Amino acid sequence: MRDYLNFYVNGAWTPSSGQASGDATLDVIDPSTERPFARIAVGAQADVDAAVAAARRAFPAFAASTVADRMLLLGRIIEAYKARLGDLAEAVRLEMGAPARLAGNAQAPAGLAHLATAQALLDRFPFVEDHDGYSIRREPIGVVAMVTPWNWPLNQIACKVAPAIAAGCTMVLKPSEIAPVSAMIFAEIMDAAGTPPGVFNLVNGDGPTVGAALARHPDVDMVSFTGSTRAGVEVAIGAAPTVKRVAQELGGKSPNILLDDVDFARAVPAAVHRCMNNSGQSCNAPTRLLVPRARAADVADIAAATANSIVVGPPSDDGVGIGPVVSERQWTRIQELIESGMRESARLAAGGPGRPQGLNAGYYVRPTVFADVNNEMTIAREEIFGPVLVIIPYTDDNDAIRIANDTPYGLSAYVSGGDADRVEKIVAGVRAGQVHVNGGGTSFEAPFGGYKASGNGREWGVHGMSEFLETKAVIAA
Repeated sequence: MRDYLNFYVNGAWTPSSGQASGDATLDVIDPSTERPFARIAVGAQADVDAAVAAARRAFPAFAASTVADRMLLLGRIIEAYKARLGDLAEAVRLEMGAPARLAGNAQAPAGLAHLATAQALLDRFPFVEDHDGYSIRREPIGVVAMVTPWNWPLNQIACKVAPAIAAGCTMVLKPSEIAPVSAMIFAEIMDAAGTPPGVFNLVNGDGPTVGAALARHPDVDMVSFTGSTRAGVEVAIGAAPTVKRVAQELGGKSPNILLDDVDFARAVPAAVHRCMNNSGQSCNAPTRLLVPRARAADVADIAAATANSIVVGPPSDDGVGIGPVVSERQWTRIQELIESGMRESARLAAGGPGRPQGLNAGYYVRPTVFADVNNEMTIAREEIFGPVLVIIPYTDDNDAIRIANDTPYGLSAYVSGGDADRVEKIVAGVRAGQVHVNGGGTSFEAPFGGYKASGNGREWGVHGMSEFLETKAVIAA
């Protein structure tokens, strides 16, 4: 059992306010075994107050630091991060059950990519722009509270911390209490890099206590939140009385539109794997596969064969495609939603309720495909956050756009087709913050965020950095 009972405040590892009495600790569960492997302290209002005070004290000096100084700091963080890549990947494997390949090749390196992107952007970012009769200055917003999720823990931490440092902000991070170990290593990296005291602070805890205290804190100037839409609403309500900026990246139910001229033998397996990567625990996962009605039966057969071929198993095993989902609570919710699809007469083409054969412990889910789904079914409306794909037929391109937009969310969308004009019509018609065309992947400079209930503001790249800046107009006489 690993103990992480201190918080990182003002450049030092500090006991939690409840540590003297032995109160307020939480086990961190390995979802592949259902057994605890680490223990963290859980913060309270006093811990939040201390961290925010440290960030507030550090802000004036860090806001006045030069671009060159912040580039050097980011460079030191990058080198310290590289030295801990193996430790970070191992932490993600243990805390959320990511297969070793995914943890080592995607989960841990994602944080490094955001740090490098922020450093590169900082070298050319227009903090001052001169215009005819006035100038524009972009200045750090202040103390930022960061609340991050468990599904891509290092990606979500770094895509907030890196641009905030580039902008000259100070910060308090509350990582997910479900997957906090990688965040603790990240704090060790920040310390090893010589981050000035108070610039970066970390307090562990749950959302209703530490997250809520940060959202309502009068000395916090901005909250950057990633998580469920329900929790995002609570953060916004808590932040409203102090009129602080709130940037949110929330839920999704992303459509994946296949036009009738694609190679279905290639496009459908790719769609299944993209949906079920990371055990389906990605907010931008393309979980609704929209296909021409005349091809729906063929698509269901290909999707089912692909899902049945995915190897589910312990994250440390070779050849594993997906590991468990992150928690018992998550597993139970996914089971309930799979059963709701069956009750609502969707056709179960692959998978179904229960664990895969031979896996009697661990929060493993059978890769599941539903066919004959209409967009009013619960499995088409709610974010399942598991390896569950629903196939929805459409009649023509306009119908595909209508179905794609018939959702409370608008985070991502996907479209594949050979006719550029048809593809462009769909790109223009779907209401989503990102559209991936013909298998387009990830760009760490492209803005990430959504329409509607998927949030507000943008992360990643220059747009993400801009969220941490205030705009000042200086008008000459």
